[in-house]
Amino acid sequence: MIKYIKRKVVDTVKYDACIEKSVHARIYAFSWYLDIVADHWDVLVLDDYQAVMPITWRKKFGIKYAYPPLWLLELGVFSLDENQEIKPFLEVLYSKFKFAELRLNTKNKYLKLESLTPKQFQFLDLEIGYESIFKGYNRNRKREIIKANKHHLIENWIDNPEKLITIFKSNIAERVKGISDNDYSNLLNLMNLSIKKGVGELLTIYDANTKLVAAAFFLKYKNKVTQLVCASDISNRNNGAHTFFNDRAIFKYQPHFNVYNFGGSSMENIANYYSSFGALTEEYQQIKYNNLPFFIKLLKP
Repeated sequence: MIKYIKRKVVDTVKYDACIEKSVHARIYAFSWYLDIVADHWDVLVLDDYQAVMPITWRKKFGIKYAYPPLWLLELGVFSLDENQEIKPFLEVLYSKFKFAELRLNTKNKYLKLESLTPKQFQFLDLEIGYESIFKGYNRNRKREIIKANKHHLIENWIDNPEKLITIFKSNIAERVKGISDNDYSNLLNLMNLSIKKGVGELLTIYDANTKLVAAAFFLKYKNKVTQLVCASDISNRNNGAHTFFNDRAIFKYQPHFNVYNFGGSSMENIANYYSSFGALTEEYQQIKYNNLPFFIKLLKP
């Protein structure tokens, strides 16, 4: 039986154990992670935490709706059974929320439902070794590495996470709608706690004049490292910094992890950029529906 359990009464030990042991395990689903990035979250729980589906939600105009928080790439159903059906969880979700926009994870079974839309991640297989990965870079990526070396770019793996937020605000924020001060505060808290837990790492790139030209934050969990957020100085695109930081991260993580996840995008130009590193594509599905009354639909949460 699937029950809807509010966050305040979730058995955190059992919940986190289910995420850890799940065949779908993702770092984003742990209670500590959701407590930071989500305004609110509750859980759909099968039996005694045999499977769980965390639901992140907000309230507007007195109506609760499920939403995808920033800095959270995958959620969905997490189960000890690799054959776990996700449709029963979706049916409970539909009954509890009239509006929802949430991401499933790449291991959830693919369903053909009107409420589900295909999305993409791009990733590299690190097991083939750095030399083979580098050979898979296209001509532009290799040319950018040469530029970066000519500009004497410097990688730094011990830096203040606020540096990433500064360069992100200056170069990315205007192109991403709806980022609030609270979102930046959440990101800073997330980076600091992830670093403290040993599952997060910050890379900053400086030029020969010690100017910050790029930064990226990575999450490390089990056999996968994921680029959660990144930014580079768009006023100086001729130094190869964006390609350089990816290359340096791939080089650093290749001996210790099996997968390098670029964080992914279904936008063609971004997906093509990641593919230029030789990346492969993996699909997941996004839940999106709006069953609100017509007059409320016009106000859209």
